[in-house]
Amino acid sequence: MADFVLKYADGRGQIHQQVTAAGSEKELREKFSQQGFLIYSIKPRPVALRGLVGKRKGLNLEKFLIFNQQFVTLIRAGLPILKSLDLLAERLTDAKLGPYVKAVRDEVRNGTLLSEAFRQQGIFPKIYVTSVMAGEKSGSLTEVLDRYITYQKLSLAVKKKVLVSLMYPCVLIVLVILLMVFLVTYVVPTFATLYASMNAQLPTMTVVLIAVGTTARTYILLFAAALVGLIFLFRWWAKKDSAREKIDRVKMKMPIFGEIWLKYQVAQMARILSTLLTGGIPLVQAMETAAESLGTPLLERAVAIAGKSVREGQPLSGSLRSSGLVPPLAVDMIEVGESTGALPTMLSSVAEFFEEDVNTRMQAALSLIEPAIMIVMGGFVAFVLISLYLPIFSLADSIR
Repeated sequence: MADFVLKYADGRGQIHQQVTAAGSEKELREKFSQQGFLIYSIKPRPVALRGLVGKRKGLNLEKFLIFNQQFVTLIRAGLPILKSLDLLAERLTDAKLGPYVKAVRDEVRNGTLLSEAFRQQGIFPKIYVTSVMAGEKSGSLTEVLDRYITYQKLSLAVKKKVLVSLMYPCVLIVLVILLMVFLVTYVVPTFATLYASMNAQLPTMTVVLIAVGTTARTYILLFAAALVGLIFLFRWWAKKDSAREKIDRVKMKMPIFGEIWLKYQVAQMARILSTLLTGGIPLVQAMETAAESLGTPLLERAVAIAGKSVREGQPLSGSLRSSGLVPPLAVDMIEVGESTGALPTMLSSVAEFFEEDVNTRMQAALSLIEPAIMIVMGGFVAFVLISLYLPIFSLADSIR
């Protein structure tokens, strides 16, 4: 599939331009011509434009959640979908979301299915587009959107819990680093000047500390520039799929936090599958959507491979077990759900169990990290103070 920039006119003569994926230019032209559109031009999307579009594909999930809550309320009140989109497009609090909702409204007005209109924008989550499609097919759009809203609320709540838990340790680490930089680049060189004027015989630890401090003060700007350059270089490298998979493997091997990270990703996968299956999406399609919705290439590939096994007739639990990534407890719970015919409910239970486990383990790990940071900071400050004041004590003894 390739991306094309399509420019066409609808039945009212209005000109539209959008980026659409298709197997070929001929296929795309035939598709839109059959819908009654007048094609002006179809061009392959330039590489530069791809990068630009990729950068703007950021969706504020909290504001998107508010949009869906309003959308469901209007539909449940009896308003047609097109009228609901008209009202919301002019009253959105998120300026970035507005143009996309207007584009969806225009596509729906031209006869495009709602799910297809959302998909064409390329910004909305895959799970959302699939859920809307299921609601259209089953005639229960409001119920499906309600389930998506519930899923999004739970997902955002878990993410906020994790971020809040990490906030204090991160602030503490930054303050410790700033304190160390201040001591090494300002306090130590000041004492070095004092000792140089006194021609004092300095202990080895003081000599080492002064050498480090004076060097750091001289090259601090160079160190800062190199650090910023390394950060940008790492972010550029981390965007590659091969690099992201390597980073995921490193995360998994991290002590304590590797297991927490994996359980969080498994909880996300289970939550997505439960939401899609409850909405009436077949298991194979639900797994394809879940694989594309996960933020980790490692688990995404494992779910995609498991989906192929399910398509060939293998049970979901066995397919996930063969991946070697999903914890045995989650596989056992899924196996029970398959055998009892309550797989969506059991997947929801898996998500709830692992989300709670992640929260508990995160709190326990952070309760150990915070004292460790304080011990490191205290040890460093003690080393600096002893190194700097030990020569003074020696000089005082000599004077006596």
